[in-house]
Amino acid sequence: MELTVYLAGQIHDDWREQVKAKAKEKSLPVTFVSPQTNHERSDNVGEDILGEQPDKTVKDDAASDINNFRTEVLMQKSDAVIALFGESYKQWNTAMDTSTAISMNKPTIIIRPESLVHPLKELSNKANVTVENIDQALDVLAYIYE
Repeated sequence: MELTVYLAGQIHDDWREQVKAKAKEKSLPVTFVSPQTNHERSDNVGEDILGEQPDKTVKDDAASDINNFRTEVLMQKSDAVIALFGESYKQWNTAMDTSTAISMNKPTIIIRPESLVHPLKELSNKANVTVENIDQALDVLAYIYE
C-alpha cells in the first residue's frame, strides 16, 4: 500500500527534500505532494494565467485563489498531511494548511520545535500527532506498515 502525503509548510528552504530523502532511506512507500515550492511561480501564477492585474492586492488575490485551488485538490487526494512549523519564517500558510487538513479530517502530523509548543497548543491538540522533528514524523508513518 502506497500513501500520498501532503507536505504543508514554508517554501523557503529544503525541508521537503530532507523528508523525501529520509523516507527513501527508510524504504517507505510514500508519494509526497506539496504547495507550489517555486516562490516566484506561486506569487505570479495569477497574472501568468489571468493576465496583468491592476495592483498588488488584486495580483495577490488572484495568485491566492489559484494556489488555494491547487492545495485543496492535492490535499483532498492525500492520505495524510505533515505540517512543519519552524522558527525561521512566518508560519501563516502552514497554519492555514494545517487547519484545512484538520477540517478535511485528514490524518495530520505536526512537526514543531519545543519553542512553539505554547503558540501552537490548540492546533497541536486538533492534529492527530505532534512531534519535534522530521525523523519522528517519518517514524509515525513507518508505524503504519508494521
